Amino acid sequence: MADVIPSDPSQVPSGHAAGATAESAGAFASGAASDVDGTALDEVVAFTSELIRIDTTNRGGGDCRERPAAEYVAERLAGAGLDPVLLERTPGRTNVVARIAGSDPSADALLVHGHLDVVPAEPADWTVHPFSGEVRDGVVWGRGAVDMKNMDAMVLAVVRAWQRAGIRPRRDIVIAYTADEEASAADGSGFLADSHPELFEGCTEGISESGAFSFHAGPGMTLYPIGAGERGTAWLKLTAHGRAGHGSKVNRSNAVTRLAEAIARIGAHEWPVRLIPTVRAALSELAALHGIAVDLDAPDLDVDALLDKLGRAALLVEPVVRNSTNPTMLDAGYKINVIPGHATAFVDGRILPGGEDEFRDTLDRLTGPDVDWEFHHREVALEAPVGSPTYAGLRAAVERFDPDGHVVPFCMSGGTDAKQFSRLGITGYGFSPLKLPEGYDYGAMFHGVDERVPVEGLHFGVRVLDHFLKSA
Repeated sequence: MADVIPSDPSQVPSGHAAGATAESAGAFASGAASDVDGTALDEVVAFTSELIRIDTTNRGGGDCRERPAAEYVAERLAGAGLDPVLLERTPGRTNVVARIAGSDPSADALLVHGHLDVVPAEPADWTVHPFSGEVRDGVVWGRGAVDMKNMDAMVLAVVRAWQRAGIRPRRDIVIAYTADEEASAADGSGFLADSHPELFEGCTEGISESGAFSFHAGPGMTLYPIGAGERGTAWLKLTAHGRAGHGSKVNRSNAVTRLAEAIARIGAHEWPVRLIPTVRAALSELAALHGIAVDLDAPDLDVDALLDKLGRAALLVEPVVRNSTNPTMLDAGYKINVIPGHATAFVDGRILPGGEDEFRDTLDRLTGPDVDWEFHHREVALEAPVGSPTYAGLRAAVERFDPDGHVVPFCMSGGTDAKQFSRLGITGYGFSPLKLPEGYDYGAMFHGVDERVPVEGLHFGVRVLDHFLKSA
């Protein structure tokens, strides 16, 4: 079984920092690229289902316990000849890291990471119990089926298939299963990046969730968006101050009124278009696929009109052509006839790469002189090159198993653990491949009711992931 590693880096035993031991690395001999075996296809379904049954609900209050899921994946990694380590900043908030030694010691290492926690699910709202992991009519049901225990299971299935076949990748591959991604990542990837950077030595690039899923843009047009950017997280706390008093009296310094006016301005604000390179590349490729001639440098470019011409494909781009701010929480007062002296609100803000100055200036203007704002939680925006050999390899892996599909880059509207791993100089791509049938609303599965994933989609994902990782 894997070791439990304390949060003090000085207490990490020598040998663990390098990842796999010589004995476990020897389990992966050099071998020719080949498709995964049938056992891997069976295992990915079983692993997805069994991980779903381990309730790792993260409500954001610190009560989540990823440890049972961490022990589950560590046991299966160990069964594949690896030497996984378990790491915790907070008891029960467990992460797992393992390294597969590549055949070329001079090559940069690749990070493959997935999170073990999930968002809450209300059983009464679901067709099946969200933590049943039920497999019905070729579909695996439950919280985490898409976000992201499916990818967690794919990695396990691939690594175990390599061990059976004696396959060894060219470059070192570091596998990380993280806690706390669905909240602040402080107990997960943030803790790993800050306290255990030695485990990721040599990693220059990484892959994780939200990419390489099939998106049906119209008849005969199947897209596979690969994540090459993320908007930055800018969760805001707004505080309005005023004069406390009796609810029956005139009060022109009412904190609730001041806050409401600021929130209304923020909610109604139309952010200007800001096209980052990843989004420009996506628009260019999508326009070409739709037979639309477009000059993205034209001074009179109307991006919204262009999006209207792209049909369903616009859904991949529309959320990321601008910064955004959405009010989400309000808190004021304690009695109906008492005007409070202060009122607070929270806003989910997202910032495109290079857009922070615009964001700050705009918030100063929209909040006005009577409302203060601060970052409640802040994480960087990311962008990865779409002209890199790694992106080309990701594209080739998808196209090998769906030659009729069209791979396009895209920028994620939200964020992933790639933000925290970027502190270590790791460039992140969104790549958790799935082939999905028409009518399957992949986006609605994230944090939605009746989250589920087709068995055939998992099989496709294992094949694509296996091919990419062996050829990376």
